[in-house]
Amino acid sequence: MIRCYRSGDERQIVDLWNRACPEEPISMDLFVKRVLVDPNFDADGLLLDEEAGRVVGFALCIVRKLPLSGADLEPDNGWITAFFVDPARRRKGIAKGLFAAAEAFFRQKGRRYVFFSSYAPNYFVPGMDSARYPAGRAFLEQQGFTRLYPCVAMDKNLVDYRIPDDVLQLMEQRQQEGYVFETLTPKFITQVVEFNDRKFNPDWARAVREAIAGGVSLDHVLVAHRDDRVVGFCMYGAYDGVGERFGPFGVDEDLRGTGLGKILLYQCLQEMKARGLHNAWFLWTGETSPAGRLYDRAGFHITRRFDVMRKELQ
Repeated sequence: MIRCYRSGDERQIVDLWNRACPEEPISMDLFVKRVLVDPNFDADGLLLDEEAGRVVGFALCIVRKLPLSGADLEPDNGWITAFFVDPARRRKGIAKGLFAAAEAFFRQKGRRYVFFSSYAPNYFVPGMDSARYPAGRAFLEQQGFTRLYPCVAMDKNLVDYRIPDDVLQLMEQRQQEGYVFETLTPKFITQVVEFNDRKFNPDWARAVREAIAGGVSLDHVLVAHRDDRVVGFCMYGAYDGVGERFGPFGVDEDLRGTGLGKILLYQCLQEMKARGLHNAWFLWTGETSPAGRLYDRAGFHITRRFDVMRKELQ
């Protein structure tokens, strides 16, 4: 029987999640934070396959109730952010039934596109990891999903890290030109939020706001400014209080190529090491994007590859 979420299902869902996806474990605290109190959560979109009172399959479907910015509810789009089936009950049509119910949910909401799984703010992975889940990738393709674009997760060990001399020289040169690199102060908080909303995307602005409101130290945010105008920033510890998680990070596109991003990145890694962190990592960037190439030169290595996938509903 496929049904929607009911209060009291939480422990069964989390236990099934950890049996079905042991390489992507989840705690009850994280399930509550990213699912149950997500402002876009809809109990009708949390689909469960139940057999004899036991939950054996799960699919989480999201449509926006609250815009990330302005009034844009992305009325064409819906997201499936996680799905799985009990290992003992696979290849019995459970996932197909869940996706048929998911498609009915999205059609009822008037959606045109369904994504796996680039939903902001509360995604678990940015897309399908085909190396880790080849059967999951094949299943999505059978359901009519196609790859929209790839992205990568990257990590860097900080044990032997130090800022290279050429970066220190570049920073000195930019400082002589009037650029200031420093940790965030209250004076620049609203500028950093607006900079993200205007230059990058509303989810980054949200991440900065929520991190600071949630108690993340202003020392975890570095800014570059000139004549009191913010032109770049980077931070760490913004997501779920995980100190080693780097990002978000960006520089005004009009100033790319000046080395401001390099200075902020290397300085931020130094700050992370100074606080006793041994690693820096993030989940999502384009491998061949300017940021991806900068990370590669800084010694980050790719740890996972994902494909953001999409299906168009006819």
